[in-house]
Amino acid sequence: MDGRTAKLTLKHISKTFYDHKKALPTISDVSFEVYNNEFLVILGPGLCGKTVLLNTVSGLEEPTSGQIFLDGREIHGTDPSIGMVFQKKAILPWKTVMQNVEFGPKMRGVPKAERRAAAQKFIDLVGLQGFENSFPHELSGGMKQRVGIARAYANDPEILILDEPFGALDAQTRYSMQDEIIRVWKSEKKTIIFVTNNIEEALYLGDRIVLLSKQPATVKEIYNIDLPRPRDMLSHEFLELREKISSNMDITV
Repeated sequence: MDGRTAKLTLKHISKTFYDHKKALPTISDVSFEVYNNEFLVILGPGLCGKTVLLNTVSGLEEPTSGQIFLDGREIHGTDPSIGMVFQKKAILPWKTVMQNVEFGPKMRGVPKAERRAAAQKFIDLVGLQGFENSFPHELSGGMKQRVGIARAYANDPEILILDEPFGALDAQTRYSMQDEIIRVWKSEKKTIIFVTNNIEEALYLGDRIVLLSKQPATVKEIYNIDLPRPRDMLSHEFLELREKISSNMDITV
């Protein structure tokens, strides 16, 4: 992807928290680019600062230092062009699937017919047709995560951030959702930033992998993943890359 115009650029991002005047550096001098329509995976060990980095990109946290650029313009705080799907299924339990998915457009004042049509499109896209009037307690974990993805897409972001969205799912559902997010990504052609601590998941999904160190997180390496899709986790090329990344990944205890 060398030579492509960056959609999002992080320049020397650092984040330090303070506890009783004690400095707790979480991110240290992180710089990388995200290209238009790219599926970028941020990989790092547990508690290394991945979520803090995502919160900084999405505007939920202000960086201590550094700059973030979207299409060449510097951004501060939240931006409607950036949407987010969390690991914990942040959907409203008292609203139906349809009401959850159309919630964002409704808050923006989009007319009912227009927002309902957009919500239905993404409900269908994530395979939840027939469940429009179901409530979250009637859905499985994977279905709830599909609602979250549909709701994020209904807001029409240019960049979609997914913070370990499949981490709480059982193995079979997780594999299914990995295929599902690739299918939706190919259909909608949005830029995706996906965070995980699972090497196999990173390799299965990503066009590139940004490998972070243990806390305070720095960029250890960026890997270009040129494996054809759908990817075979048992192929020689996949296993070779897995070993290469694994040997470079920090271990935390």
